[in-house]
Amino acid sequence: MYDACRRNNVAKLLYLFTLGERTHFGQIECLKLLASHRFADKRLGYLGTMLLLDENQEVLTLVTNSLKNDLNHSNQYIVGLALCALGNIASVEMSRDLFTEVESLLSTANPYIRRKAALCAMRICRKVPDLQEHFLEKAKALLSDRNHGVLLCGLTLVIDMCEAEEAEEGQEGVIEMFRPLVPGLVRALKGLTTSGYAPEHDVSGITDPFLQVKILRLLKVLGRGDAATSELINDILAQVATNTDSTKNVGNSILYEAVLTILDIEADSGLRVLGVNILGKFLSNKDNNIRYVALNTLNKVVAIEPNAVQRHRNTILECLRDPDISIRRRALDLSFMLINESNVRVLVRELLAFLEGADNEFKPAMTTQIGIAADRYAPNKRWHVDTILRVLKLAGAYVKEQILSSFVRLIATTPELQTYCVQKLYTSLKEDISQEGLTLAATWVIGEYGDSLLHGGQYEEEELVKEVKESDIVDLFNNILNSTYATQTVIEYITTASMKLTVRMTDPAQIERLRRFLNSRTADLSVEIQQRAVEYTNLFGYDQIRRGVLERMPPPEIREEQRVLGAPSKKRQSKILKDKSKKPAKQAEQDLLVDLMGGADVPATSAAANGSQNTADLLADILGGDTGISSPAPQAAHAPAQSVNTSAIMDLFGSSNGATPSPRPAEPASASVDILGGLGSTPSPVPSPSAAAVHTAYNKNGLTLTLQVQRGGNGNAQIQARFRNISDFSQFSNVGLQAAVPKSQRLQLSGINRSELSAGDEGVQMLKIAAVSGALPPKLRLRLRVTYSKDGSESVTDQVDWSEP
Repeated sequence: MYDACRRNNVAKLLYLFTLGERTHFGQIECLKLLASHRFADKRLGYLGTMLLLDENQEVLTLVTNSLKNDLNHSNQYIVGLALCALGNIASVEMSRDLFTEVESLLSTANPYIRRKAALCAMRICRKVPDLQEHFLEKAKALLSDRNHGVLLCGLTLVIDMCEAEEAEEGQEGVIEMFRPLVPGLVRALKGLTTSGYAPEHDVSGITDPFLQVKILRLLKVLGRGDAATSELINDILAQVATNTDSTKNVGNSILYEAVLTILDIEADSGLRVLGVNILGKFLSNKDNNIRYVALNTLNKVVAIEPNAVQRHRNTILECLRDPDISIRRRALDLSFMLINESNVRVLVRELLAFLEGADNEFKPAMTTQIGIAADRYAPNKRWHVDTILRVLKLAGAYVKEQILSSFVRLIATTPELQTYCVQKLYTSLKEDISQEGLTLAATWVIGEYGDSLLHGGQYEEEELVKEVKESDIVDLFNNILNSTYATQTVIEYITTASMKLTVRMTDPAQIERLRRFLNSRTADLSVEIQQRAVEYTNLFGYDQIRRGVLERMPPPEIREEQRVLGAPSKKRQSKILKDKSKKPAKQAEQDLLVDLMGGADVPATSAAANGSQNTADLLADILGGDTGISSPAPQAAHAPAQSVNTSAIMDLFGSSNGATPSPRPAEPASASVDILGGLGSTPSPVPSPSAAAVHTAYNKNGLTLTLQVQRGGNGNAQIQARFRNISDFSQFSNVGLQAAVPKSQRLQLSGINRSELSAGDEGVQMLKIAAVSGALPPKLRLRLRVTYSKDGSESVTDQVDWSEP
């Protein structure tokens, strides 16, 4: 009576456990039920033990003795309970204590116990791999058993042993031991496929599909990487693939496993084609699950048998219209993998049609993949341009920077299509200004090739060139700026494009409109836009310099690592689309001065903190008031602003006495001064100074800056500034150095050769100092401004005064 109450209470406790209640206090009661002689008590006790205990519980050690007794019990059902519990909760210690009992049970005459012992042995082998050798011979015997249940469990045990061994590289002893059994497995599978109706094993007219799948899975493991074994399996696989009924789900499961086996072993090409054809038939099945697994498998197969998969291209494209989003996603991935030189036109046309109505989550990946495919397989440049233009019109807001950059490079390097491109982009932008990618590309191209848009140009279809008025372009820019689509990036691009158009246009009224627009942005809330507007507005006082600065960019040299194909490197330089309108503020002023002087030596200055502040004031601000550099004298109220700007710029060039220094030969282009954003430039060579003292000028946040000074025989000095990331995991980006020297000296600062530093990386920047007159002082004095971003955070700017020891 007492045992019955305990059993009822434990049953209630297990019900509470299924509701999520805390029931750990009932563990001992479950163990007491195990000690009972009644089957009903043991059954509930083992159920409670498996639910409430796991291998990490200390109480589990008390179960070992009960399990040992029950494994030797005369009642097969009690033995089955013990094997089931051991197979679910066995710990390493329990496995070592009880494996001998399980090993002996594998040889018992009772098939009920043998199949449970096989599954329990699988758990023991997983927990203690060293014990696996004790079960190998017994597992071999299980594979020749006539009982389907025992054979199924034996196959499960052997597959687990073989797969565990495959995970350990360089060991093939177990697989080699079971390979001689392949002929027997083939006979068993052949018997199942050709046997007549067997009521005890029949499932929808197919004999024991579960056993057939298990045999196929083991054959796949044994035939993988072995040509002789694969040869033995080929015939039965062809027989299974051709004779299995594909109208029922049960048959499809066998066919699917057969296909996986065909594709994994060393099968001949004809058999592989047969497997791909089976997957092609799956694609026309009404069951979404079958179509999904077929697409998943074809994604893996297309690299091995591309021609066989190509035959099912139309069916795959049909899947792009499936209501199920998972099917569409897999079909989309597979469609991109099918693209080659011969079908790029057809497939890209279908993909563009899909892009038109695709969900937003598909668009970023689709635009990138179409761009890569067009770059790799385009039959001609005209088709390439039309394809990317179509992408920009359909999903311009989702186009990544690499694709835009590649598109602009294509236009820049194809003079015969520049008129066509600028016309097409202008027309597309007039129709739709909501796609940011289209706006950015069109704005850049209109700014660069606006003269071709206004005056026409030469290309293959001259009759398609339409006349565009200068006022139309300015009106279009104003419409964009007054719309809700005028993001900061768009404004930056329009600002630079407007400045370029001032030398492409001829109508003074439109040029004045552009100048007023630029002037209106000199007090913009964005420092980047504000600085650009101030610089560009100042250039209006120097027409000849302005026309030289705003000439067309030369076609960039396309290096292999800059192509859009493949994964972009983290350290890739900014693209052509990010010209001066997107340069970091810390480099913008220096870049503009280098452009003005055509590469001559100029002093490096800091970024503008206020757009109305002239450059001479900024330099004096860096150096302080004790360096001999003074701001220009106050001008009379009626003096023109042009004289102020002239004085400021000439003072920056180190010619406050009115004499302009003769320009020196231009230094090799570097990443920091290349107006193309590094697309066609090579980093300036970094000479290594002779053994000179290295001085630490900056050490903060895991970034150090050391200076190494080398004096030349001509009285000049060269300083090697070396940034080093000494942190363990941090990543620094936009690393750079600006410097200022006293007025009696002239400084030339090259760009850093690496602006992104991972842990342990170094970046080098060279400084050259020369005396304006006389010789350099014995000890150099610099004011340094270090800028960087750490782990993607906001930019950090630190100022350091350094004197040579």
